[in-house]
Amino acid sequence: MMSNERFVTLANGVQFPTMGLGVYKAEDGSEVKQAVHTALEAGYRGIDTASVYGNETGVGEALHEAEIPREDITVASKVWNDEQGYEETLAAFERSRQRLGLEVLDMYMIHWPVPGKFQETWRALEKLYQDGHVRAIGVSNFQKHHLEELKETANTMPMLNQVEFHPLLFQKELLDYCQENNIQMQSWRPLTQGELLEHDVVREIASGVRKDPAQVLLRWHLQHGLVTIPKSVTPKRIQKNIDVFDFELTPADMARLDQLHEDRRFGPHPDTFDYEQ
Repeated sequence: MMSNERFVTLANGVQFPTMGLGVYKAEDGSEVKQAVHTALEAGYRGIDTASVYGNETGVGEALHEAEIPREDITVASKVWNDEQGYEETLAAFERSRQRLGLEVLDMYMIHWPVPGKFQETWRALEKLYQDGHVRAIGVSNFQKHHLEELKETANTMPMLNQVEFHPLLFQKELLDYCQENNIQMQSWRPLTQGELLEHDVVREIASGVRKDPAQVLLRWHLQHGLVTIPKSVTPKRIQKNIDVFDFELTPADMARLDQLHEDRRFGPHPDTFDYEQ
């Protein structure tokens, strides 16, 4: 995956950017708008938000102000836990669409696999997809057993599974499963909240390729076949994070990063998440 490979093709043929901007915790209004503008100017063509982030309105305003044509930007959002269920999800999607000011979303996802609800929620996403309101549908934070359960009732399997993934949480079994089933994996929190940026192995590899540690970590994701959404509101960091298409990690460097795995999460595990909160 070198310089011209900034997109992957999802199972339904839709082109999806390998690098997107995550806007989790970006404040609605000027902060998120500036982050989106900076990202689009730097070459990002994917923006990832969610109803629970509370910043869909600002994202939408930035998109409408942008000089980049709408059809060139992939916009993703997610249905939150207390919005799940069939009718509830259809209503939640309409609220997100209104806040974003968009007729069609490019990707809509189930944010977490709420027990007893996510199958009905998925049925609503299938309806939205069939009716042309979304170009692709996916899930977030689904483990293999959730995907297997979904398969029992789904007419269409997810085109994307967005999960926490980084060298400290190298979920190889889940990655293999998704790749075997033509589900694109997307990583959130790819930079480990900054923890690995000072790690000796990461810094040594970065020195060898003349890149910074964050760029090395992002490149690791891409070479494992993932797409990713590093989040930032800092212009310099947003610009640097996408500068990852002009170098390649060696198999030996990839293996060294793989070996940093500790099965360590910075977010909750989907099976122990408090879905009542």
